[in-house]
Amino acid sequence: MSTFTIYASSFYFNVIIWKIYTSTTINIVTIFLGLAVGSKLSADKFLTSETLGILILGMAAFAIGTAGGILMGKVMHKVTGGKVNPLIGAAGVSAVPMAARVVNKVGQEANPHNYLLMHAMGPNVAGVIGSAVAAGVLLAIVG
Repeated sequence: MSTFTIYASSFYFNVIIWKIYTSTTINIVTIFLGLAVGSKLSADKFLTSETLGILILGMAAFAIGTAGGILMGKVMHKVTGGKVNPLIGAAGVSAVPMAARVVNKVGQEANPHNYLLMHAMGPNVAGVIGSAVAAGVLLAIVG
């Protein structure tokens, strides 16, 4: 075997192992986190009108943020003459890295030559920074 063949085989093996490791690890950690938090909560303390209101407001904020990002992406697409993919705006919510992965997947479904993951991580991280700044301002005003 040539050195290139060994390197390529090793590379693909590492990619496969990495994909298995990351997806499995994320799922296991999510399950354990849910079990740890859920084991400490009782239904009468968790299922209150305040908690459900917070969940509904959170879902609404996520939907409005995504829709606003897509609209701003469309504006940027028009202003730049088509150089900016409007999907990038959907990655502006601070759900790192899932929002960027979804943008990449949707972009590749439309065109298999779209590789938007690294471009989507920019607004994704900016969304995290914006959330942190907004939380700081809110704490300064309320706290």
